[in-house]
Amino acid sequence: MKFQKPDVEQFFKTFGIQNFTISPDEKQVVFSTNLSGKYNLWGIDLPNQFPYPLTFNDQSCQELTYDKNGQFLIAGFDKDGDENTQLYAIQPQGGELKPIRIQEGQRHMIALLSKDGKELYYTSTKDNAMCLNSYCYNLETEEELVMNVGKDAATYLLALSPDESSQIYLKHFANTYSLAFLHKDGTEVRLTPETEQQHTVSDVLFTSDSTIYLLTDYNDDFSYLAKYDVTTNTFSKVASFEKEEMKSIQYNKQSQTIYIVSEKGVEDFLYKYHIETGEVEKYNTPSSVIEKLIVSENNNLYVLGRSATNPLNIYKRSATENMWEAITNYGVPGVKEEELVQPDVITYPSFDGLEIEALLFKANKDVSNGHVILWPHGGPQAAERKSFRAMFQFLVNQGYSIFAPNFRGSTGYGLKFAKMVEGDWGHGPRLDNIEGLEWLITNGYADREKILLLGGSYGGYMALLLHGKHQEYFKAVIDIFGPSDLFSFINSVPEHWKPVMNQWVGDPVKDREKLIEFSPITHLDGMVKPMLVIQGANDPRVVKAESDKIVEALQDKGREVEYLVLEDEGHGFSKKENEIKVNRKILEFFDRFI
Repeated sequence: MKFQKPDVEQFFKTFGIQNFTISPDEKQVVFSTNLSGKYNLWGIDLPNQFPYPLTFNDQSCQELTYDKNGQFLIAGFDKDGDENTQLYAIQPQGGELKPIRIQEGQRHMIALLSKDGKELYYTSTKDNAMCLNSYCYNLETEEELVMNVGKDAATYLLALSPDESSQIYLKHFANTYSLAFLHKDGTEVRLTPETEQQHTVSDVLFTSDSTIYLLTDYNDDFSYLAKYDVTTNTFSKVASFEKEEMKSIQYNKQSQTIYIVSEKGVEDFLYKYHIETGEVEKYNTPSSVIEKLIVSENNNLYVLGRSATNPLNIYKRSATENMWEAITNYGVPGVKEEELVQPDVITYPSFDGLEIEALLFKANKDVSNGHVILWPHGGPQAAERKSFRAMFQFLVNQGYSIFAPNFRGSTGYGLKFAKMVEGDWGHGPRLDNIEGLEWLITNGYADREKILLLGGSYGGYMALLLHGKHQEYFKAVIDIFGPSDLFSFINSVPEHWKPVMNQWVGDPVKDREKLIEFSPITHLDGMVKPMLVIQGANDPRVVKAESDKIVEALQDKGREVEYLVLEDEGHGFSKKENEIKVNRKILEFFDRFI
């Protein structure tokens, strides 16, 4: 029998996973997934692998942690993408969502439970929207203590010592400047040595009350594993990998090992560090990108990961076996994994000789329409990875090739590279994208007359700016919730983002002329190609007014611009019906102009 070619619905009926946790006895996996079309918590009883629903509130889950005694879970949900996470308790078998910390218009984050399950530690925007406070809430008496009042920058509670008498907090001055501090006996101690040089701490853990391990790029370009001795107040470098960014660590007491997830450009790697011997062991991984790693007390590993042709799934690696077992088995309905397209990893020199790495998804010759879509990624201090995007695979299946460069400012290439976008949103990264197109054209991968432009968030901003300044390259442009005016963007971001804005984007007073030049709204005269703008009405990061402004300005000039607003979404699409609607619109729009 012959079946029709897969359409948008098949690719976007691929389910997603936002978060997961494991019960202490490892008999239950709880995860946030959109099996019902909207995100809810579901459970799987191991070793059986049939999921059952736990919640029915149809909202995204940002926080998820199991009580260490297995009695309940703490889960954090927002409302239709507003990112104002509220904290609830839920039984392992599901049912009632019991409100724990609820305050409308505020965000509660980084939920940690005490060993006895009686106290909840968390960080919140309430009472200190810009720099954040951290609290200890007693679940039995309902009394709450302020543990820390943030100042100078957004300050997050990261870890508790084993005896729960001391804490580690992270001050986030910028995406490339974050410092960790130990609070113990009423004193505050910085974990990295004093220096004028900006650096980051990205993860921390206690192996004992007196020993801390952390990931930092102090005095280096790439982050590494370091140790801090609380007794002697000494910092030391422990292990590093050549041109790899260590991004997360997990500790297992039983085996005295630390598991390290590292990032190198478009892929992640997994290592096991033996504390006593200093030996490092590299593990094979079930996916190209690891979103979350959990190490159980029994030294079993659980990974949430994805690859370019395989969506997010949860995998288990037993401590006694050398193989990974899939707990979930999500794929594209009706499409075999081998029918999906693996990207080519390419590098090219930019305008100043800087080497740029990029992914190129090439449409198969039998379906190719000859057109290439430029996809500048979001962030900007993020990166396009070898990770599944239903949008990419769907568009490639429809005949479009996709070019996704990791322009300057992307992560995974060292601290200096990531810093290159700070205060330079609109020059270097823009020209990196243009040089990438020229490289494609010169090397026969793209036709100068057959290029389209699509981006979201910072990528949406870049799509607008490239349209305004380089319209000759593009036949049509799609912007998904991209900032259009950097002045209004700086003023409208969440309060706890505001301390980083001067370094990240620019100072509205000192950098006024530069911010005018870098704002897409300045370049309306160049925006002459057909355009589609997509926006979530509840977006707290790039507010709807940013898209309203560019659409109205273009309409006033009589330009061809379509506008799609999703009333029940934020900075992304959490509901299947909306995701399908958006991507049908993207395909229909591009198909009109090829």
